[in-house]
Amino acid sequence: MRIHLALRRHVVPLLLAVGLVLTASATAHPATPRPVPLRVATYNIHAGAGEDEVFDLDRQVRALRSLDADVIGLQEVDVHWGERSQWRDLARELAHRLGMHVAFAPIYSLDPEPAAGTTPPRREFGVAVLSRHPVLRVRNHEITRLSTQGENPLPEPGPGFLQATVAVRGTPLDVYATHLDYRPDPAVRAAQVADMLRVMDRPCPFRCPAHLLLGDFNARPDAPELTPLWATLRDADPGAPTFPASAPDRRIDYVATSAGIDLRRAWTAPTGIASDHLPVVADLHLTRR
Repeated sequence: MRIHLALRRHVVPLLLAVGLVLTASATAHPATPRPVPLRVATYNIHAGAGEDEVFDLDRQVRALRSLDADVIGLQEVDVHWGERSQWRDLARELAHRLGMHVAFAPIYSLDPEPAAGTTPPRREFGVAVLSRHPVLRVRNHEITRLSTQGENPLPEPGPGFLQATVAVRGTPLDVYATHLDYRPDPAVRAAQVADMLRVMDRPCPFRCPAHLLLGDFNARPDAPELTPLWATLRDADPGAPTFPASAPDRRIDYVATSAGIDLRRAWTAPTGIASDHLPVVADLHLTRR
């Protein structure tokens, strides 16, 4: 008994001292969180048609599946829009066939065409995000638009700038999908860039998540109207053009990343003429916050 008491007198204080040292060491040198890998892509799906103007959603499903991406931004997405896409909901159908979550933001949402005895859904056209990870929140922001749905349009605020917050292994990520004006005059695109930056730079109640901007910008990387984007975002340059698909000669499709995201590599995927654009794919690492 005396031996046990003597041991306790010496061992217990020693264990306490070791515990304090280990605790202090852990506090002074916290474990570095491991980065979260994520593959993302952007793809203008041309309303389900290839560069040959043939509607073939099976071909596009094969193209999208070949990307093996965790998050995909889509442009020119028809939802019950018209005969060109067989009145189908391309956003939901692609998500279902790929086993992914979906967020959709219409640029145009029009009354359905009259149909006897039925109540058809609205005709919509816009952008979407497909995600293997859960989608926590969806917002459809307005940016400047020059409508294609009427005569003599004027630039005015319109919807179609999608923000989808996804949970990537517990790390929130804001994914923005966009499709900028196609006209040669850059004035509307310049206004759209300013509008997007205002949305993405809005203050957060807590620490803001990192964010991605995926889309068809309809402008080359050195276009003056895009310059403000590169002050805060990094262009994941695939080193190759994206349009037109069969003989690409310009890059107008982009993956852009904010702080908190490390770019590992980027490339254009060989999807042939499944669309009139080629997709841009990027492997990223997210920093846990």
